[in-house]
Amino acid sequence: MSVSRGCLCCVKYLMFIFNLIFWLGGCGLFGVGVWLAFTQSEFSSLPLSFPSLSAANLLLVAGGVTMITGFLGCLGALKEQKCLLMTFFVILLLLVLIEVALILVLSLYHEELDKKAKDDLRQGMTDYLRNEGLKKSWDNMQRIFKCCGVSNHTDWHNKTPNGKPPDSCCRENTDRCHHWEEPCYEKAKDWLLANITSVLGFGICIGVVQILALVFSMLMYCQILRAEKYMD
Repeated sequence: MSVSRGCLCCVKYLMFIFNLIFWLGGCGLFGVGVWLAFTQSEFSSLPLSFPSLSAANLLLVAGGVTMITGFLGCLGALKEQKCLLMTFFVILLLLVLIEVALILVLSLYHEELDKKAKDDLRQGMTDYLRNEGLKKSWDNMQRIFKCCGVSNHTDWHNKTPNGKPPDSCCRENTDRCHHWEEPCYEKAKDWLLANITSVLGFGICIGVVQILALVFSMLMYCQILRAEKYMD
């Protein structure tokens, strides 16, 4: 009995530590999502498929779910309740499976997702003059990234009354309008990759902690069952 109780205590504190790290990781992901959403507020009216906006929303959701799951795991470890532990295990397992599926979808269908995002942006350009929020977002994006259109300035043809790109496409300090040649979609995507690389490494660490948390939660569940049999 003492050996079984000792194993249970060992697994209990190990699971608590891993879930505390897991919860802190969720706080980190949520914080990065808030920062990314805040920095993108100047063009928040663009379609949600826009790379940086979709990444911000994804991090906010992932961080929130991770924080809740980590808290549930810590509570289950401290209370030594089978119901909490099994609930934690099921939720975390589903979360891991969703993450794996998401990684596979992004890897296999990244070209299709890029095309869908570009089509959404081009479709939204038709409302440039009718939607003040969208107009401000496009102007801010083109000035900040020094770009024009989704792929180039020809994307604005037939999108404005005179068929010309807006003034935000023009280079500064020039007498005549010389359009930026860089595509806005690629510039925004490069900016996102440059700023989120460290988060990807952090995400791998969170993934390892998730697997360990799954193992320890099941070990603790089994140890509690074993201890209850000894009690009987």
